This record gives sequence, C-alpha cells and structure tokens, in this order.
Amino acid sequence: MQVSDILKTDQDVVTIATDRTIAEVAHTLAGTRVGAIVATDTSGKLAGIISERDIVRALNEHGTALLAMRVEELMTSSVITCTPDSSIVEVMKLMIEHHIRNLPVLEDGVLVGVVTILDVVRSRLAEVETDYGTLREFMATRIE
Repeated sequence: MQVSDILKTDQDVVTIATDRTIAEVAHTLAGTRVGAIVATDTSGKLAGIISERDIVRALNEHGTALLAMRVEELMTSSVITCTPDSSIVEVMKLMIEHHIRNLPVLEDGVLVGVVTILDVVRSRLAEVETDYGTLREFMATRIE
C-alpha cells in the first residue's frame, strides 16, 4: 500500500501562514481536531510544521507570552516529508526514526496532503485483515 491510497479519501490539509500567532494555531488545532498544522510561506509553499507538542513544550519555556509569538518562531522548519508514491512501510520507518506523528505529502514540491500515524495504523490493519481473510479462504479450500 502507498501513501496515494490513503490520500484517496477526502482529506483537507490544514495550513496556517508563518506570520500568524500561536494563539491562532491553538484555536485552529482545537477547531479542526488535528494534532499538527502545516505552516506555509507567502507563496503558499511548505515552510514548516507546528504541533500540539511544540506548543506544550514552548508554553513551559515561555509561559503565556507564547500566545503572541509567531508561527515562524516556533515551527519546525526542517520538515520530513514523503510523496504519494512512498510506501506505508517507508512512512512508518520515517515516523519511528524521527519521532513524528504527521508527515506532509509533497508531489513536485506541492503540498497534497498529510499522513498521520493514525492513517498508517488504519492502513496496516486493513492489510492485515485482508491477508488474514485470504489465508483463511486458502486454508478452508485445503482442508476440504
């Protein structure tokens, strides 16, 4: 299975401009019920990613002054990405290696989606269930 299979489901990518405040990020995270938001530059290109974890860690360091900070001050700018052609196994390895839960998907440098750890778990579970069903059918024909 590939990332493109996950992206076939209707998926809106939540983005925020790098000049917005962390208060706006928190509001967007809460309103959309996502764990991370892709930060975009003035041309709409991927500039970084900011997550709930980033905000919690920064809150410990900066206190409530954090809310007035800009996204560009807190976001992770060296973003790990994948492509629609990436396999789910490759994505799992990236997520484990880099301790991340959200992976922006780029096609020819354009943001086309975000794959989450939940997406990966769901796809792997579907594969396991399919394999189990196939094996069960095979075994049933052999026992008869």
